[in-house]
Amino acid sequence: MERVNVYHRKDGRWEGRISRGKRKDGKRKYQYILARTREDVVEKMAEIRRNEQPTGKCHKTVDALFNEWFRSVQHLVKESTSANYAMKAEKHILPIFGNKLISSIAPDDIYAFISQKQKAGLSVRYVADIVILMKTIFKYAVRTYHIFNPLDGVSLPKKKSPEIQLLDESEQVKLQNYVASHQNRSTLGTALSMSTGIRIGELCALQWKDIDLEKRILTVRKTMQRIQCPTEFSRTKLIITNPKSESSQRKIPIPDCMMSFLLKFRGKDEEFLLTGTEKPIEPRAMQYRFRTILKNAKLPSVHFHALRHMFASNCVKLGFDVKTLSELLGHSSVEITLNRYVHSSFEQKREYMKRLNLAF
Repeated sequence: MERVNVYHRKDGRWEGRISRGKRKDGKRKYQYILARTREDVVEKMAEIRRNEQPTGKCHKTVDALFNEWFRSVQHLVKESTSANYAMKAEKHILPIFGNKLISSIAPDDIYAFISQKQKAGLSVRYVADIVILMKTIFKYAVRTYHIFNPLDGVSLPKKKSPEIQLLDESEQVKLQNYVASHQNRSTLGTALSMSTGIRIGELCALQWKDIDLEKRILTVRKTMQRIQCPTEFSRTKLIITNPKSESSQRKIPIPDCMMSFLLKFRGKDEEFLLTGTEKPIEPRAMQYRFRTILKNAKLPSVHFHALRHMFASNCVKLGFDVKTLSELLGHSSVEITLNRYVHSSFEQKREYMKRLNLAF
């Protein structure tokens, strides 16, 4: 239900405001209604609300609705986003709701769907993402067909922040020593991620033209990922595209510790950093290589993304301000940096508690 309010202006007129959601910058937007009396404003607002009341009837199926909505947004989003929408719909939403009329679906059906997916072993985060997609599709139906929205007010499954397994300080030193004594393109990629925090997709898309060794600047322009692409030939394909957000396109100063390593393997502009050829390797292959590095170094198995988390935490220990760190990581806000990527070790907590002892 939309929030409305009416108040008396200084010029003597009455003004009503109907909330119309939020702009891209997060600020609320309004529709304004002016009249000479309060009663006139209230009546005009009531008329607007009456005209906007949903009919509750539409004879389209969810399958038809999805295809209509998908055609309307497909050209507005990245290819990877479009593929993600299609995969979630075809794999999860349409097998359950596809043949149902959109006006026949009730909130209880949505909650049953959520429960079913969780029992099937899908993570809370993934189920929530599916429901968010459904909410987007049905918002389109509300705007287009004035139906009652069965997802209006449906609570999303509560996402739990995943525990990221990291290497402790001694294990990080061990990894650094192994990388330094076993220099190849895979350990180069590992070292670069440890020292700059770039994502695995960004690393795999790096070409030597993105690395200015004279100015010591690494430019993140692209990212690589494998997306769902159901065809008669293949169900997936590898794409190189723009990073996930505008802030992800960034310049990172190259630390001195990386210079000799980079110079050793320096290639031609169009060659990819991790292969030394004009043919790249995909993130999944780099993850396999990283596991081999950890195994050979006799270290615990962690995900490649842990390097990004360790970079962020180490930067905080070294006194980086959060704004600078956020820009180095390519985040759109410092909140993401603080909430997801800054981890305090137990040793660091112990050191802070020692400082507290001195205060007392």
